[in-house]
Amino acid sequence: EVQLVESGGGSVQSGGSLRLSCAPARLSPPGGYCMAWFRQVPGKEREGVAAIRNDGYDHYGDPVKGRVTISRDDAKNTLYLQMTNLKVEDTAMYYCAAEYPYYRGRDYCRLSLREEDYAYWGQGTQVTVSS
Repeated sequence: EVQLVESGGGSVQSGGSLRLSCAPARLSPPGGYCMAWFRQVPGKEREGVAAIRNDGYDHYGDPVKGRVTISRDDAKNTLYLQMTNLKVEDTAMYYCAAEYPYYRGRDYCRLSLREEDYAYWGQGTQVTVSS
């Protein structure tokens, strides 16, 4: 069973920075997950922001490339998203997502930014960027 809890959202001015965190309230099996950050604005589809494999390789959506960094601390089972030079259009609810690849018959992560590739989701943390 997996339960994810995001934190670190808030309100910042354009150009500011935020660091989001995602820690598991429950995590079974205890490791080996593919993880990602998504975001969603009301009335729009959920958008992939960044994904990271369990070996550290990462992948970013075009709107955030060069401004965000995804990282993970497997000792703490925690996922991070460092966001810099935030823009008004980054305003959204940000979600942490995880997938255990072995349940899908794989021993690797595909660095996917498609929400259908992730089975476990947090409740989200709101990021609001003002001009």
